[in-house]
This record gives sequence, C-alpha cells and structure tokens, in this order.
Amino acid sequence: MKTLRDLFMNELADIYDAEQRMVVALGMLEKVAAGAYLKQALRSHARETTNHTARLSKVFQLFETTARSRPCEATIGLLREVDEIVGEFSGSPVIDAAVISAAQKIEHYEIVTYGCLHAWAEQLGNKGATVILRGILDQERASDQRLTRLARGRSNQQALGERRANARPSTRLRRTAAG
Repeated sequence: MKTLRDLFMNELADIYDAEQRMVVALGMLEKVAAGAYLKQALRSHARETTNHTARLSKVFQLFETTARSRPCEATIGLLREVDEIVGEFSGSPVIDAAVISAAQKIEHYEIVTYGCLHAWAEQLGNKGATVILRGILDQERASDQRLTRLARGRSNQQALGERRANARPSTRLRRTAAG
C-alpha cells in the first residue's frame, strides 16, 4: 500500500529533476533576453535554483534516503513550450515579454509543487524538511513577483511598440534542458 511518505518522496524526486533542468534553462533564457534587468533577474534565479538542488538533497537526507531524480514530465513539456515561444519571438521587441511568460509558467508549477511538499513534510512531522521547503517556496514566490514587476514595468510596454526585428537564431532549450 502506498503512503503519504511514498507520494512525498516521488514528488521530491520530480522537483529535484525539474530544478536541475531549470538551472540550464535559465541560463539559456538569459542569453535570449534583451533587457539588462531581465537578464539579471534570470541570472539571480539560476543561482537560487542551484541552491535549491543542494537544499533538496538535504531534504532527502532528512528522510534518510539518497537524493534521486525522476524525470519531471511537466517541466519537460513546459520547456518544450518555452523553446517554441523563444524560437518564434527571438529577435523581436516582444522577446522579453515572451521569456517572462515562459519563465512564469514554470514558476507556477514549482510554487504548486513546493506548496504540496511543504504541507506533506509538515504532516509527516519532519520539521527540518518543512523549514527547508518553506524557504524554497518563499523564494519561488518572490521570483514570480519579480518577473511580474519586470513584465508590468518594462517588457510589456516595450512589446506594445512591436516592430519585427531581424530574427536571431533560436536558442534551443529542448536539447539541453528538456531532453
């Protein structure tokens, strides 16, 4: 019979994989982003994401198991969509709006996952894991809010003045982050 602990460990392995893929994807998104503020936000989030994988390893340890990843099909699918969006809008004045939209889709998935993991760790009585997962959840929410501020304050306005520029070659996320 499957238990809440089994579900918790399964989802922990899933998000562990997702975070590893995101480290690569955020670097690729930074390369195609046009705005300096967005590039800095993506670079900062990539550093946070690297830290998240280390913190997730500690959660595995707190549950007395070895860190493992399980292919996160949701993230793989979202990264394929990111690749399509970036490919279609690369070199365009709307690229930053497209990058933010794509990044926020993944952020929202992570927020939901960390919310569940946090609640389950609490129910399982693992205070150390609860604290770590709450910290990661708070960082994911803050990243989402930063992206929203960038979209509203800069990139969406720039996208309104859309003029098709010479398209740059797409950075293919699928090969490195989703594949």
